[in-house]
Amino acid sequence: MNIQFSDLIENSPNAPGVYKMYDVDGNLLYVGKAKNLSNRLKQYLDISKLEPHKQVMRSLVSRVDWDITANESEALLLEQELIKTQKPKYNIMLTDGKMYPMIALTQSEFPRLLKFRGKISQRRDVFGPYPSVYALNETIKTIQKVCKLRTCTDTFMHNRTRPCLLYQIGRCSAPCTMPQKDYASNVQLARRILTGDSEPIIKDLTQQMKKFSESMDFESAAQCRDKIMALTQTSNQGIRQNRAHRANFNWQESVIDLENWLGLKIKYAGVFDNSHLFGKNPVGAMITFGHDGFIKSGYKHFKLRDAARAGNDIAMMEEFISRAINRDPKLDLIIVDGGQAQWNIAKKTAPNMPILGVTKGEVRDGDEHFIMPDGTICRNLEKDSRLFLLLRAVRDEAHRFVITFHRTLRAKTLTTSVLDEIDGIGPTRKKALLNHFGSVKAITDASLDALLHVPGLGKSAAKKIYAHFHSEVI
Repeated sequence: MNIQFSDLIENSPNAPGVYKMYDVDGNLLYVGKAKNLSNRLKQYLDISKLEPHKQVMRSLVSRVDWDITANESEALLLEQELIKTQKPKYNIMLTDGKMYPMIALTQSEFPRLLKFRGKISQRRDVFGPYPSVYALNETIKTIQKVCKLRTCTDTFMHNRTRPCLLYQIGRCSAPCTMPQKDYASNVQLARRILTGDSEPIIKDLTQQMKKFSESMDFESAAQCRDKIMALTQTSNQGIRQNRAHRANFNWQESVIDLENWLGLKIKYAGVFDNSHLFGKNPVGAMITFGHDGFIKSGYKHFKLRDAARAGNDIAMMEEFISRAINRDPKLDLIIVDGGQAQWNIAKKTAPNMPILGVTKGEVRDGDEHFIMPDGTICRNLEKDSRLFLLLRAVRDEAHRFVITFHRTLRAKTLTTSVLDEIDGIGPTRKKALLNHFGSVKAITDASLDALLHVPGLGKSAAKKIYAHFHSEVI
């Protein structure tokens, strides 16, 4: 059978996902992941540039399929699952489970946090996989900062007579020598973080930080701030198994399904979502897609201009859609993440444009229903159809894009401190103060004489700082 490989990949999309190669009998030969499926599959065209075992495999290929995912990280997870369950003949590297690094928590009185690459058969709880050792190491650092779990071996722990350096720098609670009251609860907190449940934790810490600040306990507030920043960074870097999409659809065919369903032609569609935390750092985002996948050049972030709208999802949506269509009037379809109120404001803002609403329902993944451009409700879309998977994928991509932007802004906001409220205390002087006293609380408690001894601060600035914290005029 003379099959041209170029014909097999002719319609491959410019989107992230997993590709699967089959022989003439339908046996699965190989599974791979790609940031861009079309570009990756074209690398197989010149068989002479492939590794020896892939040259053999490539000569046997008679069919190529692909599954689109929301991003490359989710493609990695789907690739691993397919390899583990379907065992393709030429996937030598991943069949023993040793390709991607993971994190494990041992099962003991004081569970240990460790890197993990072996088969998942030991008595330990495993989380991941992670796309790189760097991402894994950053996650471990976060768990150490927030939960203070040990990373040492059992032998090392049992032979300690005093805490190690990790205890001194605040990354371990020293179960080797110190009495433990909260270790078990911190292990549960670590599990929540490792399974992607960090957003509620961040909200709780934000409320705690606010209470500490109001009671002038700046040291505790700073600790909460540092934990929030660490969790935010990990949320942006890590990948979580429960976030993976099993989106088995062809992108182009799915967009054609969407066109037929709505009765319109779609070259360029925009999906909108908002994010804020108790009205703070209100932002919005639009992602775009077409027949060939996501159109990254059309992605846009929005910072709210009208402060009176902060915290009001409907009012925020109105501003963001208005700004988007004024800057980018070529949209053929607007999709909003939300219910009837979001759909109504989008229709009011862009009355001449088709609006599709994607509601979350009671359960975010699987209970969605849709508000059609004519205002009717659709609840009977098959949950495993290409169309449903497409709509969920673009909704989730918009959510990912806006949440990432919001977390970035929030992290920048949280780096400010009570010192920023003092006129004339810039980054250089603030650094000098923190280096000299070690914490904001120590600065607030410092006497004028102590402040005068800070290198580079100056007499005038020292008086300002002392007056600010002690309500006195010097």
